Amino acid sequence: MPSRKKKAQISVYIDPDIMTMLADYAARREQSQSMIAEAAIASFLSPDDAERREAAIAKRLDQLDRRMNRLERDIGISVETLAIFVRFWLATTPTLPEPAAQAARAKAGERYEAFITALGRRLAKGPKLRQEISEDVSGSGSQ
Repeated sequence: MPSRKKKAQISVYIDPDIMTMLADYAARREQSQSMIAEAAIASFLSPDDAERREAAIAKRLDQLDRRMNRLERDIGISVETLAIFVRFWLATTPTLPEPAAQAARAKAGERYEAFITALGRRLAKGPKLRQEISEDVSGSGSQ
């Protein structure tokens, strides 16, 4: 029969909640608490564990990076859309004489409400402007 290494005994202080979790886990697996604790410590100290954690963190960072890139793209689209609209509006909208300006201000609330309603429908149903714009449009085009 092969000889087994003698195991060292240690004493540790564990939070009562952790101790309860250890006892429950060991009971469910029909294993000793010592074996579960030893396996957990070995896993924590193994170089593979650090590599697995690093890989998981790298994967999560890649996901966050892709989301940030999409957000930057969407914000860029929004800013450029607004800039184009303001330039167009300023270039094509003549200044109104005062009586007509008063009438236009009176009508503005009604028109704004219609705009908000249309915007709400567009956001609810789609497609969104950002979905209509190709992902591969380069930002270095001439304007």
